[in-house]
Amino acid sequence: MIVCVSGNPSIDKLFEVEHLVVGEIHRPVSFVALPGGKGIHVAQVATLLGAGAIVTGVLAGHAGRWVAECLAAEGVRMAFVWGPGETRSSLSVADRATGRLTEFYEEGVPLTAQAWSELVEIVDGLLDGAQWLALAGSVPAGADIGGYPRLIAAARRARVPVAVDSRGEALTRAIAAEPDLVKINAQEAAELLGAEIDDIAEARAAATEIRSRAGGDGHAVVITLGERGMVLVDPGGEAWYGQVAARGDYPVGSGDAFLAGLLTALTAGDSWPRSAALGLGAAAANAEIPGAARLDPARAREIAATADIRPAP
Repeated sequence: MIVCVSGNPSIDKLFEVEHLVVGEIHRPVSFVALPGGKGIHVAQVATLLGAGAIVTGVLAGHAGRWVAECLAAEGVRMAFVWGPGETRSSLSVADRATGRLTEFYEEGVPLTAQAWSELVEIVDGLLDGAQWLALAGSVPAGADIGGYPRLIAAARRARVPVAVDSRGEALTRAIAAEPDLVKINAQEAAELLGAEIDDIAEARAAATEIRSRAGGDGHAVVITLGERGMVLVDPGGEAWYGQVAARGDYPVGSGDAFLAGLLTALTAGDSWPRSAALGLGAAAANAEIPGAARLDPARAREIAATADIRPAP
């Protein structure tokens, strides 16, 4: 089972407009509202791909209840904590004329120490029998919540490997706690290291440096590069580059789909390169359909079968 923690859930809204013009009124040609938050997306996609998965986090208010109702309708297992306020919203606007995406993300309501302690208790209970703990998304501001390192420590006590996908201070603190896997995109890696990542060689160097910070031998790092694919440095230190030919117009959530595919294959006993192939397939399939985590699992595996995985240059 993959235990997914959604650090900062949301309602994700996607508008499509013919042409985005600043200062003008727009009437969207299509609109999708879905449960959001990276950990939620990982649980949704892992469930679609046939893995045992459960998601937890902190929901709040009417928006939180809507998220929970949608997940229940999709058959996604969940065990949420309920906190004060309202679960946040995130808005993406797709411009058909340019193919560009403009995104707006609320920060989220600050968490109380009590809500985070309840979340830690839930995670502790779920770790028995878990194969991976996935900590995905940002962590809202909160009073003395401890953040991801507290959950990584709990997983270590339970001998459950941990995957982290975050950014900023939450990512820095999580890496210092030495998770087993760090999965981030090139922009997040560049922010972390204060260096540009413009090609495969730079992505490999960045992944190697992050792996060293996360504990070195026995730890893995993946840096996703959008349509250019991904670079993986596996627990044994081998570096891999992978890509697929499939392309889509809706990339929101594709990084989360990649992590879900990777972990799904790893829990099934596949090698790291083969697991990365399913990650790439899930990411590409996600980009073919409007709205995050709505992919066709058969299409994801079809694309994965065509993945080009080779030693990284």
